[in-house]
Amino acid sequence: MDQQSTVKKASVALHTERVISEISPLIFGGFAEHMGRCIYEGIYDPASPLADSRGFRPDVMSALKDINYRIMRYPGGNFVSGYRWQDGIGPKENRPRRRALAWRSIETNQFGPDEFMEFAKELGTEPMWAVNLGTGTIQEAADLVEYMNLPTGTHFSDLRAANGHKDPYGVKYWCLGNEMDGPWQIGQMDAATYAEKAVQAAKLMRWVDPSILTIACGSSATSMPSYPDWDRTVLDRSYDQIDYFSMHHYAANPYPSATNMGLEKDTDSYLASNVHFAEHADTLGAAIRVSKVKNRSKKDVFLCWDEWNVWYRARGGDGDWSEAPHILEEEYNLEDALVVATWLNTFLKKADVVKIACIAQIVNVIAPIMTKSDGMFRQTIFYPLALFSNHAAGMSLDALVKAPLQNTKRYGPVQVLDVSASFDPQTGKGASFLVNRSQTEALSVTVSWEDRAPQSLTQAWQMSGGDPQAGNSFEQPDRVTAQDLALPPLDGNSVTLTLPPLSFTTLLSQHAPA
Repeated sequence: MDQQSTVKKASVALHTERVISEISPLIFGGFAEHMGRCIYEGIYDPASPLADSRGFRPDVMSALKDINYRIMRYPGGNFVSGYRWQDGIGPKENRPRRRALAWRSIETNQFGPDEFMEFAKELGTEPMWAVNLGTGTIQEAADLVEYMNLPTGTHFSDLRAANGHKDPYGVKYWCLGNEMDGPWQIGQMDAATYAEKAVQAAKLMRWVDPSILTIACGSSATSMPSYPDWDRTVLDRSYDQIDYFSMHHYAANPYPSATNMGLEKDTDSYLASNVHFAEHADTLGAAIRVSKVKNRSKKDVFLCWDEWNVWYRARGGDGDWSEAPHILEEEYNLEDALVVATWLNTFLKKADVVKIACIAQIVNVIAPIMTKSDGMFRQTIFYPLALFSNHAAGMSLDALVKAPLQNTKRYGPVQVLDVSASFDPQTGKGASFLVNRSQTEALSVTVSWEDRAPQSLTQAWQMSGGDPQAGNSFEQPDRVTAQDLALPPLDGNSVTLTLPPLSFTTLLSQHAPA
């Protein structure tokens, strides 16, 4: 049997006015935590021969800019629940060294609030600050808002000016703690206790700066015994004091099996993980709607998926009381990149409720970029991140997909083709994102635009390979990348292209602007 005879068929129907919602650019965000080598030896590495006078690596900065992050969460994560922000300001020689209990490492505080703000400015990204609601007080959270956002004339704003930054930073987005339901968290609380502290912190922080937007903690994982009751309690009690509600999840293969309590490697189910992602967003979206009604509120609260990624190999988080320990340095492969692509598809398909998302993290620690003192490389997950962030804009379209089903142990029958699409009516630019999650069969896919044909197809890229475990390394940095794809011919209002097994394809189209 030849290859052509084994190709199955699928179709995608798009209509530029069949819209899910406007795409928030903030779904293309990152997360930088004082953890392992994310900050030190990652984005800040003054000892590197490649570093500039500020300690930033131009090569790393260039790669981060290629992803086009729109928002950046900082400084944690578990780290923030024991963080004293004033340790990281002022002359570096006076900053204290501390034990960072979350990751059993030494925090030198050589990179702190002002350095992060300089990094965010250089990167061109919106900063999103997390405040310490573990060991920290609501007053300390309000003081940080004063330091960051107020004009000079008060103690902490004058302190910022004395540290060389006269003008306010104007930080808009503020996370009210991190994963406060987790027993691993410094200062763990039950839902009612956390909700009360979050409400009082948000109230005081807003009295300092009424323009800020706040994000409350949801459950740290869907596997938590308290999920989704924690979420309902926090939402019910804090609804009118918050603007976003946080959610976290990490995908894995192998996956813990409920039947044998061991590890079961299951690539077909893993590649269908976005079934779970969508259910997670739907559950919390429903909880938000119920809380809005219960609070008789007129405001909307949206989801902030501020920790997401593949993470399961490098699970050891013990830094053994060292500086910048080499922990959680996940090595990603092709199947991981495909899962990341389906996750980004989910963000577009849930664009009506998911308005912020931050991949955890950005350098070295479960990250798309890996560094050593004199070099770096891009991991497989770098490519879907960059393609979505740079090309998904405007409106998320409700794509009608017909495709063969593939049976999975975890989720039952799932379409083998996963699709999202965007259209910007201002520019006429469209983008389609297609994942063939079959390990063995190619797909012949016809994409049709029902209301108006593209004037042209402008560019296409594809990631694929026969080995789902193939990845990149310092020795082989370009083993798995997104390659330019020859544009298929446009036939009226449709185009047909072949998607190899285990592939992610991005197709750009140009339409007449509205």
